[in-house]
Amino acid sequence: MASMTKTDLARRVYNHTWKLDPICRSLLDTDFYKLLMLQMIRGLYPDVNATFSLMNRNKRVQLAAEIDEGELREQLDHARTIRFTKKEMIWLAGNTFYGRKQIFQPDFLAWLADFRLPEYELRRHNGQFELHFHGRWVETTMWEIPALAIINELRSRAAMRSLGPFALDVLYARAKAKVWSKVERLKRYPDIRISDFGTRRRHSFLWQRWCVEALKEGIGEAFTGTSNVLLAMDTDLEALGTNAHELPMVLAALTDTEEELKAAPYRVLEDWQSYYGGNLLIVLPDTFGTEAFLRAAPDWVAGWTGFRPDSAPPIEGGERIISWWKERGQDPRDKLLIFSDGLDVDTIERTHRHFKGRVRMAFGWGTNLTNDFEDCAPKEIDSLKAISMVCKVSEANGRPAVKLSDNPEKATGDPQAIKRYLEIFGSEERVRRPVTV
Repeated sequence: MASMTKTDLARRVYNHTWKLDPICRSLLDTDFYKLLMLQMIRGLYPDVNATFSLMNRNKRVQLAAEIDEGELREQLDHARTIRFTKKEMIWLAGNTFYGRKQIFQPDFLAWLADFRLPEYELRRHNGQFELHFHGRWVETTMWEIPALAIINELRSRAAMRSLGPFALDVLYARAKAKVWSKVERLKRYPDIRISDFGTRRRHSFLWQRWCVEALKEGIGEAFTGTSNVLLAMDTDLEALGTNAHELPMVLAALTDTEEELKAAPYRVLEDWQSYYGGNLLIVLPDTFGTEAFLRAAPDWVAGWTGFRPDSAPPIEGGERIISWWKERGQDPRDKLLIFSDGLDVDTIERTHRHFKGRVRMAFGWGTNLTNDFEDCAPKEIDSLKAISMVCKVSEANGRPAVKLSDNPEKATGDPQAIKRYLEIFGSEERVRRPVTV
């Protein structure tokens, strides 16, 4: 693949003259945690069924009015034709991840070589797309990232159709300058650690690649890698990521008793520890509320490498976890906090200054890195503004799957199921805050 620095983004966008310009060109164009989770899911829960569903949190944006349904189906259909290439399989088998060689087992890689995305269900309702992926968990889980990337890039393409080549050139020039101004701010913190977490809601694949290469040049060793596996392979960067909310969501949905439900978040960690160790031992505590998680967590959880406080405000969430570590005799300076929820440069700078010297930190920079085009177009185009879309587990083995989150605005699931989970886990420290990306 040619270097991004040689690609004329504006001309590339304008010249969509062929029948299909695929958005998803590789199954490696996904987040690294998907592959790590996939290996564990296949090993421990191969027969569990799980439905993933698209959810647009920005109800004012009518996706079905912005995106052509035929184009969406073409892109989804194309994604189902893709297989892992021999080059990709060799790289997965031979590369070192998190300091470990052969992190992926030979039998898993043999199975992965024949993997294909399963069927999808798509319809329109009240100006939105209802998009569902039904089937075995070990197959449907891999739709999350490409589905979101496809919809976001189709939305970007539709927004730019009215722009000519010079207007597009101005758009990308302004967007590049905007990214570079952020890079220059981050250069003032040589000990900061930044990674790209921007695949799911990116403007486009090519733009994400440009942003990754800009960070690689601009902040040097402070840029630690990318969650995007394809970009990690192509640009010789570390592939980063651990686990996501779907693991406790599914295991909780499968429980039969209240006690089993309460224990589900810790059963996930036991499963994870049976497969991975070291720097991959990162706790994601907020699926059913961080306060509930910390209150009932076994002591051995405190020995894990770090936490990713995803939906709590970074400083408040980090302080709560540091206090919890101290209560259990752990030195926070030996621990790691990974911040990744809706970060912008202001938040990164403020959080870095606040915790410097008290705990190790890393920042997973997502949508505000790879899809910040606000005020860049020569004319106002609302649909160039990023929105908050997710593709979450909605049911497992026919039972509703729930995410409570520290922010009620990010809760997902059947309302009655959410009510039951709140009664069991409580609603302490859950603060409603606007969700923009």
